[in-house]
Amino acid sequence: MRFRVDHFFVHSLSLGLLLTLAGCGGEGRPEAPVAPPANGPAADYPVVIGDPFTIDGVTYTPLDTLNYDAIGYATLDGEAGPGVSAAHRTLPLPSYVEVTSLDTGRTILVRVERRGPMEGPYLIALSADAEKQLGSSGNAPIRVRRVNPPEQERALLRQKEAAPLRMDTPKSLVEVLRRKLPANPASSATAEPERNAVPLPGPSAVELPPSAAATPVLDEKPDTEVPQAEAAPVTALSPVATPVSPAITEGDKPPEARAKPTVTNGFIVQVGAFSTEERAKRVADAIGGRVKKSKTLWLAQTGPFATRKEAEASLAKVATKGYSGSRIYRTD
Repeated sequence: MRFRVDHFFVHSLSLGLLLTLAGCGGEGRPEAPVAPPANGPAADYPVVIGDPFTIDGVTYTPLDTLNYDAIGYATLDGEAGPGVSAAHRTLPLPSYVEVTSLDTGRTILVRVERRGPMEGPYLIALSADAEKQLGSSGNAPIRVRRVNPPEQERALLRQKEAAPLRMDTPKSLVEVLRRKLPANPASSATAEPERNAVPLPGPSAVELPPSAAATPVLDEKPDTEVPQAEAAPVTALSPVATPVSPAITEGDKPPEARAKPTVTNGFIVQVGAFSTEERAKRVADAIGGRVKKSKTLWLAQTGPFATRKEAEASLAKVATKGYSGSRIYRTD
């Protein structure tokens, strides 16, 4: 009998302890920590391409286009949440682009996260935070260029923070790009969306080291030579040559035919870096430039120029021939 009482007492005590511990799991119990969202390069995967789709009778086919570079008009994505993000019809999700205002030249880094815009003849739809950083409003003329930014800038955008501003695009190049703009969608309700995104021919997306990726125009030589893609064939109007007779003096010749003083220090415009001299020479001939050997690469350049203003004028001229990814470097 004594054993049975003790056994009952021990069983009751155990049950009481269990009930007491269960009571401690009420409001006072701390919740399990929530794992922070993944960061680092893996946070941009998986990359979604998606199937073709149709908007207003136009079919769009998403593609992983590395050298995407187009101009058109931006609109506001009213459904976007906080953060500097955008919607695009064909770029991979996610991907990163530099968006340049063709009103001011200001350039920002944006993360493409959504498909869109789903109506209207626009190239891209920007979040409210992206519009604010760009300093623009709906129906703004813009350039969109896909880039590969460093991980620290990707992380800022994933965390809904803004990445640092890029250096403003030179006014001379902005004017060249503006001349390629299609009709304003606000005044042309029947404009086709894809025609408002005019691809720029040539090496438009240049792979740069992280330190240079945010700087469209550089003041110093690159630390390493960066290969650039060979330009696609460009059909352009050739300037009309002025007939020159043997009696014409040096001062009567057109500017491009006059002898230029030798410049040892200043600026050059680099259009591309190629693995063979033949490929570099084709590009140099197209831009009226020169070929220079650098280590294992052949560089297509214009210049040198004594002043930055002269180099920017050459950069704008080169861009009209389709080489919009060119860069300015110092020679001294």
